[in-house]
Amino acid sequence: MEKIKAVYIHLPFCNSICSYCDFCKVVYNNDWVRPYLKRLEEEIDNAYMGEEIETLYIGGGTPSCLTIEELTGLFKIIEKFKKAPNIEFTFEANVNDLEEDKLKFLYMNGVNRLSVGIESFNPEKLKFMNRTAEFKDVKQKIELARKIGFKNINVDLMYAIPNETAKMLQKDLQLFLKLKPEHISTYSLMIEKNTLVGLNKVKPIEEERDAKMYEIICKTLKKNGYVHYEVSNFAKKGYQSKHNLTYWNNQEYYGFGCGASGFVEAVRYENTKSLTEYLKGNFISSKALMGKVDNMENELILGFRKLEGISLVEFFNKYEENMQNIFPIKPLIKSGELIFKNGRVYINPKKLYVMNEILIKLI
Repeated sequence: MEKIKAVYIHLPFCNSICSYCDFCKVVYNNDWVRPYLKRLEEEIDNAYMGEEIETLYIGGGTPSCLTIEELTGLFKIIEKFKKAPNIEFTFEANVNDLEEDKLKFLYMNGVNRLSVGIESFNPEKLKFMNRTAEFKDVKQKIELARKIGFKNINVDLMYAIPNETAKMLQKDLQLFLKLKPEHISTYSLMIEKNTLVGLNKVKPIEEERDAKMYEIICKTLKKNGYVHYEVSNFAKKGYQSKHNLTYWNNQEYYGFGCGASGFVEAVRYENTKSLTEYLKGNFISSKALMGKVDNMENELILGFRKLEGISLVEFFNKYEENMQNIFPIKPLIKSGELIFKNGRVYINPKKLYVMNEILIKLI
């Protein structure tokens, strides 16, 4: 088994709840933060085996809504990890929280990649999402982060909002590009039943419009020097998210915190989404041992999200099986849905949009 090199830590606190968010989150209450960190430390002490960590990702919720004092407590716990000299250390933040003292604190404590949730600058879209973002303000905060020393910044863009037009999306893209981020993650609105948009029975936009918007994003970002390396992720050369590649390469990782999931010693586990349970010390809500077939199937489901797809040699080295003997790869190459080139199999970029249909044929 390969060593575990990645850690994800979930902080479920937010100052306000977005209308579409299905992640494990609660409205920030400082009475809960300290007991939460105490449990988090206990969970890490129980599970972490001292490996050298190459990627560390603090997500949420909105980790940046914690006070500097609370963050000091969190970073004290993080000192337990043995960090590789060239670690990629990502911290998710909301623009409104990025004050100078907080940015300096994060930078001094080793964070070298910021992931900023912006989603949109369009007032109509923002209202729908229950978010705020002023371009002038965001630009200022990002420039401040750069001045402090951050050289790797990701921004999140959301599209396919009801009533969104191609023109609105193009305007958003132009403003996002003005921020010159190293990485852009894009999300098409998913309507989940336990969210405000789900409860309000919001209808998703037609697939054709969604596909058209996806095409606009891919073309615009490519034209502006971003490498489209995963279905919904774009990066300047050399700035692909190493942490997220751990997931897409089907490698093992630790997940700590309420609502986190992990993959350790062939077991995939989900932590409880209930803060009350977590605070009682009942961390894991379910686990499943992955057999060889499960792992090979996951290799395809996750690996085909990457535009470069899967290397047949690497697949063989990992499972001692020829991928083409196990999955109906050849007929899909024949039909043009998959492409085989330079020892790798990948989804035809023109068919990325119907990726799920292709995976169903494969598995």
